[in-house]
Formats: sequence, structure tokens, C-alpha cells
Amino acid sequence: MTPDPAVDAPPRHSPAAVAPPARQGDPAAVDHTETGALRRVGREARPFLRARTRVIRRMTGWSLLEFGQTFLSGYAVARSLDAGFLDSEPTVGLIWLGVAAVATLPAVLATRGVFGGLADLVEPLRDGLVRRAVARAMDGAMTGPTPATTRSVSQVTHQSEIARDGWGGLVMSLRAFVFTSAGAVAGMAALSPLLLLVVLPPLLLGLGLFLATLIPMAARQRAYLDADEAFAAHAGQTASALRDIAAAGAAERTVEQGHKIAGDQAAAARSLARWAAARVLALAVCGGLPPLLLLFSADWLMRNGLTTGALLGAFTYLTQFLAPAVHAFLSVIGQAGGRLVVVLDRFTRPVSLPLPPEAHPAHGRPLPPAPVTAELRSVSFAYGPSARPVLDRLDLTLRPGDHVAVVGPSGSGKSTLAAVLAGVVPPTGGEVRWLGRPAGELEPTAVRTLLPQRAYVFSGTLRDNLRYLRPDARDPEIAAAVEAIGLGPLVDRLGGLDAPFDPLRLSQGERQLVALGRACLTTAPLLVLDEATSELDPAAEARAESALADRAGALVVIAHRLTSAARARRVLVMDGTTTVCGTPAELLAGSALYRDLTGLWTPETPAPSRTPRAPGTPAPRDTAVPPTLPPSPSPSPSRPIPTADPHG
Repeated sequence: MTPDPAVDAPPRHSPAAVAPPARQGDPAAVDHTETGALRRVGREARPFLRARTRVIRRMTGWSLLEFGQTFLSGYAVARSLDAGFLDSEPTVGLIWLGVAAVATLPAVLATRGVFGGLADLVEPLRDGLVRRAVARAMDGAMTGPTPATTRSVSQVTHQSEIARDGWGGLVMSLRAFVFTSAGAVAGMAALSPLLLLVVLPPLLLGLGLFLATLIPMAARQRAYLDADEAFAAHAGQTASALRDIAAAGAAERTVEQGHKIAGDQAAAARSLARWAAARVLALAVCGGLPPLLLLFSADWLMRNGLTTGALLGAFTYLTQFLAPAVHAFLSVIGQAGGRLVVVLDRFTRPVSLPLPPEAHPAHGRPLPPAPVTAELRSVSFAYGPSARPVLDRLDLTLRPGDHVAVVGPSGSGKSTLAAVLAGVVPPTGGEVRWLGRPAGELEPTAVRTLLPQRAYVFSGTLRDNLRYLRPDARDPEIAAAVEAIGLGPLVDRLGGLDAPFDPLRLSQGERQLVALGRACLTTAPLLVLDEATSELDPAAEARAESALADRAGALVVIAHRLTSAARARRVLVMDGTTTVCGTPAELLAGSALYRDLTGLWTPETPAPSRTPRAPGTPAPRDTAVPPTLPPSPSPSPSRPIPTADPHG
């Protein structure tokens, strides 16, 4: 199946081109009403349909056979009575009935041809929607502040199938309604124009009543899909965090949230069902009222020249063709049409990022300077309402030029601090501020760069990987980052910056060097390393940290070795909810925990090589250098000391 430009276009919030955000009162703001959704879907549908005009013409040609069958069926019944049986000419009557029977044969061929064209309209839509959902989820996972959730799974599976089935049903029912109704109306006009005076008013009235329910029905359908996505996201998060939920004692809260989300979904389904029931009246007026009016007005029609055969032919049109076509069309529009518009709108609606265009890091322009880069104000974090806090009313101020190392035993909350500071997870108490503003008001990728322990490297060239966070980085800047981080030997081994390579052939240390070089190029004022140098040797780690500390912004290092603390201007020692901050010298004098950590560590001899180990090479063993911070220090009382802030 060939890609379609109207369906397979990439998400509009790619890193390289982000439009200014839609703001209140802005004419370019996204219209979230059902009318706005219909406009957006129609705008995307036009090029999709234009690309398939041949398929549409072929289906129209086959459908003309159904028009002929409908017209001939009622007209032949009328003529078989008027010119045959009622006129004492049974042979003529049988011939006309034979004409009606023969007219059904081309309709069988038409059905086969229509279904063949239907596949060329339906399957490309479904395939394109799946590709778009996957591309948007991948883009959001790589550029957004939070990881991808199972909301994307709902789009790829449930919602794309809703669109596929709804689109297919809409095409078939609309085609049948148009050509069958046209055949029936043309046949009644040929029999007697008076029939249209009786049949068309209730038909149009029922259609009007039905159309009046479309927008409210679409709104209820949107609410139902929102509830469906929320339930899928909750189920996915719960399944992936069962251990944490059990450990934190959050099972009761999780169940309560699940009950509430399931209740919201059930309420949305009930509201949707009520509006579906309201459409029964429109269906009755449109499909059931015309035959009744025709029956009641039969005497008046026959007094005005309508023949018995024409009356029976009109009943044939209404009961055998028009009523089933109207019922099928309105049912599909009611059940699938609203869902189709809502679902397609979810695939086509642009994503508004609350970020001024001049601050986007993809353009390589740094954010305006601020006296405070990041600030934690009485920040607390716990994994459940009854769980012990990992962070407890923590205050921390980071200014331009700061270099802070975070140390502590395993499980003391260092990685949690990094995630909260970087805006990956919200605090359960207190406030995180960036550049003097609440963190939620800024695009996270414009303010901070977070490097985890497992570095992300993709297939392509080394230059592409280094420019991942800053696509417009110039060659001199890339060369300076390569030199500063110590990437020269890796560049030579791979054959240059523009030589393609396979990420699987890189060791974990080499992957970390690539990620560090990427971070060195970014203009984000806050850089957080969460054990991002754990696979480097001590000399390579020292070189990389020194290069990143020379950047204009603030650097926070979740330390893997105590040498990171010795190089930092300030050290934050974490011991559960107890934290102490100061210079390395102050902490040696005033923190028993820091003394315990340094007592289990001896300075290493500088390694002769600044490069990471090659793939497959075992890690060097140096008994004088512990590979990580000790998991649990010997218990010693820790006396808090005043926080040392060089900026006052």
C-alpha cells in the first residue's frame, strides 16, 4: 500500500519545526468544538479523496446499476398492474414482472464491484492512521517531557479500527442511500408527481431532525473516547508499576482511581446511549411516516388521477428500497459517523506547545538569562499517600555556573530528585521553578537536558546523533564538543562524523560519550546527569564533567563516583528524607554520612586512556576504585549543617 500524503504526513510538532502555540484569542488557535473538528477532518479528507478520484468514479459507475434496479423495480410493478393484470393482459403483466426480476442481476454485479473499490478507500485510511499514531507517539516519547503511554496503544488498535469500520460503513451506506433514494424519487416522479408531495416532506423532516442530533452526539462520542483513553492509560500505568504500588502501599488509592475512571467511562457510555435512543424518533419520521401518509392520502391521490398500479409501485419504492436505505444510512451516521469525526480529529488535531518560538532549542538560541536557573521550593515526593516520602520539603537553588553533585546511598532518592528537577515527574508537594517561572509554564526541552544512565543512540551518522538536540549546530561547534568531551578516538574509529554506523557496535561507554557530546552542544540552561558517566573510566568521566561544567548553565550530577563530588562546587548529600548541602570541605567537617562515604573510597590513579573500553572488552578491575557508591553506609548519626550557597 503506497503512503498517502494526506494521511501519512508526520506530526506537526517535530523537533525541527514547531509552530507557535495557540493562545487564547489567537485566530490561529485550535477550535476544540465539534464544528472545528469537522473543519479539520474535512481539510485533511479533501486531498485524501482527490488522490482516489479514479476509485470513486469506478464505484459511482457500479452504483448506477443499483439506481437502475430501484427505478425499474417499482415502475415495473406499477406497469404490470395498470397495463397488464388490471387491463386483462396477464402476459404483459408477467413481462413487466420479468423486467423487475432481470433488473436485480446487474445489481449483484454492482455489489461485487463496489466492494472491490471499497478496499481501496478503507485500507489506506487505516494504514495511514496507524503510521501517523506511531510516528506521533515516537516523536512525543523522544521530544516530550514524559514517556509514551498506552494512550497511543488505544489509537493504534481501538481507534484506528473505529475509523476503518466507520469509514467503510459510511461509504457503503451513503452510496446506497444516494443512488437508491434517487432511483425511488425518479420512479415516483415518473409514476405521478403528486406522490412527491406526500413522500418528500416527512422524509426531509426526519433527515432534519436526525442532523440536529449530530453535534450533541459527536460531543458525547468525544467524551466517551476521552474516558476510553484515560482508562487505557490508567491500566497501562498500573500494570507497569505493580511492584511500586505494592511497595508504596498505594493499592487502595490505585483501585479508587480505577473505579472513578471506569465510572466516568460508564457515564459517558450511558449518555451516548441516551442520544442514540433519541434518534429513534428521527428514524421513525423519516422511514416509517411516508408509507403511512401515502396510505392515508390514497383516496385523495386516486381522485386526482393516480392509478392503482402507481399507488402499489409507490409502496414498493417506499417499503422495499427507500425505507431500508434511509434506515441503514441514518443508523451508520448515528453510530459510526460521529465516532469517525471524533476519532479522525484526534489523529489530525495539531499539538499546541506552550513555548514561545524564540525559545525553542531546535533553533540553537539560548533562553534569556535569569538570576536563578532552577529552584526547588519545599519539594516533597512520595510514591503513594501512605508511603514514606522520598523527598521531604527539599529546598535547592541553582544559578548559572553552578556545579552540584548529588551523593548518597542506594535508594536515597537521587534519581527521583533528578526526575523531579527535570520535570519528568511532578512533585507531590512544593513547587519546581525554572528561570523564575513555574516549571509547567515552559517547554521542558527548552530549559533542561536530562541524561539517564542508559544513553540513547540511533542509527545514522555520528553528526546526526550529536545534533539530535540542536539540529542547526555548526561544524566548528561540533568540533569543539568532540574535542571537549574526548570523542576524537571514537570519531576516528567510526571513519569520521559523517560515516554511518550501527549503534549495536558501540559499547555502553561509547554510547554515553555520544550522549555527553550531544548535551555539550545543547543551549539548555540546566543539565542533569543521572549517572550518565557510569560506564566511563575515571579520566574520561573527569574530562566530560569538566567540559559540561564549563557551559554557561547549571550542571547537576547524580554522582557515580566520589570524584564527581570532589570536582563540584557544592555537594548535596541525601540520606532518605535528610539532606545536607555544602562544599566538599564543609561536608567533610560537618556531615558524618559524607565522611563515611569518603572513608570507603580512595582516590584513583589517573588512567592513561581517556576513551571508553571497546565493545566486548571486560571492565578493568582496580581494587582501589569502587565501581559505584557504596549501597549502604555504616550507620552513623548525621548532624545537619547550614546550606552553603556561594551566591548567598
